[in-house]
Amino acid sequence: MRRVWDPLVRLLHWTLAGAVATCWVSGHWPPGDFDAVHQTAGHVAGAAVALRLAWGYAGGRYARFAQFVRGPRAVLAHARALRAGHEPRHIGHNPLGAWMVLALLGCSAALALSGWLYTTEWLWGCAWLSALHAALAWWVAALVAGHLGGVAVTSWRHRENLAAAMCSGRKRAPGTDDID
Repeated sequence: MRRVWDPLVRLLHWTLAGAVATCWVSGHWPPGDFDAVHQTAGHVAGAAVALRLAWGYAGGRYARFAQFVRGPRAVLAHARALRAGHEPRHIGHNPLGAWMVLALLGCSAALALSGWLYTTEWLWGCAWLSALHAALAWWVAALVAGHLGGVAVTSWRHRENLAAAMCSGRKRAPGTDDID
């Protein structure tokens, strides 16, 4: 087994997942019932995103964006290989997974920022900001669904439980055809 994801990456991943889930549930209750829970979870999500972005530059090998974020050609090549059924196993994030990480972090950051701005005196009750916040919430939900689908497909295709790996931090050691 190879240690891939360090404790901070795993903590921030599950913190963000829990905060987003809490925001989703509390945001669908009648207004006023869970506003404090919703706002607190939103602040936690925003902090988790900020820390993960910083750790993407300062963290260990597999935490660094430079290790796993690739350009459009690599992403398209991986998508074609995935469609053909012969995509390589990546020890860190694969190119599609890397772009999903960026999309989730970016949308979650925008969602947290729009939620915070909505509580300021300057933008309190602003209709366009409320609509933007709701639209971003649906985008995050769609991205989460895509993320879970990608994890399921990759786990099945490579016979490796990626959810368990994100809990333990360990993945199967690289084989000869794997990309480290």
